[in-house]
Amino acid sequence: MRAVRVHSFGEPDVLQVEEVTDLRPPGAGEVLVRLHAAGVNPVDAYIRSGQYATPPSLPYTPGSDGAGVVEAVGAGGESARGERGTSGESAAAREAAPAGAAGARGPAVGDRVYTSGSLTGTYAETALCRVEQVHALPAAVGFAAGAALGIPYATAYRALFQRGQASAGDLVLVHGASGGVGLATVQFAVGAGLTVHGTAGSEDGRRLVAAQGAAEVVDHTAPDSANELLALTGGRGYDVIVEMAAHAGLGVDLGLLARGGRVVVVGSRGPVEIAPRELMSRDADVRGMLLFAAPPAALAEAYAAVGEGLAAGRLHPLVGRELPLADAATAHREIMAGPALGKLVLVT
Repeated sequence: MRAVRVHSFGEPDVLQVEEVTDLRPPGAGEVLVRLHAAGVNPVDAYIRSGQYATPPSLPYTPGSDGAGVVEAVGAGGESARGERGTSGESAAAREAAPAGAAGARGPAVGDRVYTSGSLTGTYAETALCRVEQVHALPAAVGFAAGAALGIPYATAYRALFQRGQASAGDLVLVHGASGGVGLATVQFAVGAGLTVHGTAGSEDGRRLVAAQGAAEVVDHTAPDSANELLALTGGRGYDVIVEMAAHAGLGVDLGLLARGGRVVVVGSRGPVEIAPRELMSRDADVRGMLLFAAPPAALAEAYAAVGEGLAAGRLHPLVGRELPLADAATAHREIMAGPALGKLVLVT
């Protein structure tokens, strides 16, 4: 099979497509997925460059997010998350089942799924996953869009609701809303009936964020953007701010918080200087999050919420650009250059 391989950490050109040995059959509690698309995330670039705290052993295949069809299920895989149902259940019946059904009964051969991690990497034609890393993909969601779900949507849910504790009546700011996580956060917030404002650095990005239901969208590159955002709240400030680039925005965020407000840091590319008195005067706080550090129960809740949102039509992942697997190096350059417009996906 074809897979992207990394033999040494470094610049994007270390990403090379190779013919590799087919993966072994899935073992107990494992699933083999024939991938049609793989999602590209900033964390993939950090790992590839050698900057990640716990780098993988070399050589390795990058990627956590993907979407495709279950090709094989190891012993116990179909019942690992609940009873599958009758052994004679047809593919048509599985396809007609609501989103999340595969997660309830365990995956079966022929199921359309998206991944939230893998044992072997998703920049490849196939991937071995643990059964809990595959989730039902509704028929209405294409494979490229499915590859945009795993990390971005679980991150958005955890940031907004689990770490940010957003609730009815809260005013939410998504600072850097036009990328995969930002758009997912806007969709979750709007779906929950919250008032959400967003920022984006390009006109196309601002239009995209507004189309997802953000009540106001501001250019965060404008010199007076902080005053504009505060004015939109009537001077009250935001209850929850989800920050995609803390190295650039955290200092501004603190002055935009309402009393008791929370900033949730989703991403940062370096240090930042802040004024702690901004937090003190508002009795507010800053909360970090890393999806890979979330407890299993929190992850299960997040992916259940994704499935529910897909089934209800409240969530609709947006793919900004599709590239062939051989262009993985280009994808890594683009995702770090920004500004982001939807999700960047590799198609196999």
